[in-house]
Amino acid sequence: MNEEAALRDRALAVIPSGMYGHQSIRYLTPDYPQFFSKALGTRLWSADGQELIDFMAAFGTNLFGYGEPSIEAAAWAQSTAGDTMTGPSPVIVDLAEKLVSMVSHAAWAIFCKNGVDANSMAMVCARAYTKRKKILIATGAYHGAAPWCVPSDAGITPEDKANNVYFEYNSVESLEAALKANKGNVAGVYATPFRHDVFADQTLPSAEFAQAARRLCDEHDALLIVDEIRTGLRLARGSSWDVLGVQPDLSSWGKAIANGYAISALLGSEKIRAAASEIFVTGSYWFSAVPMAAALRTLELAQSTDYLEKTIRLGELFRAGIAEQASRLGIGVRQTGPCQMPQILFEDDPGAKRGYAWANEAVKRGVYLHPFHNMFINAAMTDEDIHQALDVTEEAFKASLNTRVLA
Repeated sequence: MNEEAALRDRALAVIPSGMYGHQSIRYLTPDYPQFFSKALGTRLWSADGQELIDFMAAFGTNLFGYGEPSIEAAAWAQSTAGDTMTGPSPVIVDLAEKLVSMVSHAAWAIFCKNGVDANSMAMVCARAYTKRKKILIATGAYHGAAPWCVPSDAGITPEDKANNVYFEYNSVESLEAALKANKGNVAGVYATPFRHDVFADQTLPSAEFAQAARRLCDEHDALLIVDEIRTGLRLARGSSWDVLGVQPDLSSWGKAIANGYAISALLGSEKIRAAASEIFVTGSYWFSAVPMAAALRTLELAQSTDYLEKTIRLGELFRAGIAEQASRLGIGVRQTGPCQMPQILFEDDPGAKRGYAWANEAVKRGVYLHPFHNMFINAAMTDEDIHQALDVTEEAFKASLNTRVLA
C-alpha cells in the first residue's frame, strides 16, 4: 500500500468521512491526492511524491508562493520573540496601521483567524450599530461555515438563518425589493466584489449595482458589508470596489493577506467605531503575533512589487491558451471572472461531469485544477509554469473526450 492510501485508511478511522470541509476530496475524484508532504513556490508534492503545479493556491491563501523567503523570515523572527502570549505583540498595531493606510474606507481593524470569523463579526457590528436583525445576502453566495451562512443544512436549525433575507446578485431591483420588504429592520447588506459561486460562471458586478447598493444602504440606514475574503489583494492593492466608486462601511479580509498564515480581519469606517467597541469578540489565538508579522510583510510586498500586474498577465496567458486549445479541439468551455481567479466550466455539462473528467486527467499529469471552484494564480508562477500547465491541459482535453468521471 502506498503512503496516500495508508493515510486515507488511517484518517477514515479517526476523522469523520476521512476528511471534512471543502478540502476533502470527497467532492473531487479518487485520483486527487488528499495529503501533501511539501509545498514550495507554486508547487505541491503529494504524500506519494507526485509533483504538481498548483492552481488552487491553498484555496487562495498562497499569494506570493509557498515559503516566500522574506515572509518566512518575518514570521521566524517574530516566533523567536513570541507568538501567542497573554497579550498581543506590538506588531498588531503595525499591522492595523498598514491595513488602514491601504484600504480607503478603513479607519480601524480587528483581527481574527478565518473568513467566517470576520464575516460573523461584521454581522454583529451591523446589528450593534443599527439595533436591527435582518441581514441581506445574495442567493448562493458563500460567506463561511457558521450556522447563519453555511451552505449545508445538516445540524442547522431554521432559527439559525431566520434573519437572513436573500436577493439576486447584480440585480438592483432584487436588492431594492428585499430592502423595501424589510424596511426598518435591515442591519446590513453583504456583497462580494464579484460573484464567485461554485458550479457557476463568475459574474462581475455592474457599476450600477455596486453604486445602487451603496445608495440603498444609505437610504435604509443599513450597513454595506463587502466580503473580500477570497478577493482581497487579488483584484486590487486596496478595496476592490474603489474602481466602482463605492466605499463599504465594513469589509472582511483573509486568505491571501498573510500568504498562508492563519489570520483574517474586519475593517470598518469611522462611523462604526463606537459599535465595534461595544461588541465582545475574541479568540484564544486571535492575537498570535507570527501570522501578524507574516501579514505585515505580505502587505509590504503587495505595495512594493508588481505581483498584481504579474498575476493578471499570467492569468491572461493561461486563459488565452485554454481558449485556443478548446476552440481547436471543438470543445465548448466558458472562462469567466477575473483571469487571476480563473473559473473554467464546460458547455452542456450538468453536474460538471466533463469538467471532472478534464480536471482529473490534468491532476494525473501533474497540474492541480479544480472542476467547479474558481482557481487562483499566484505570484510565484512563471511563464514556463503556465506553458507547462497548458501542455498538460491539452493532453487532458484530448483524454477527457473519451473518459467519463462521475462526480
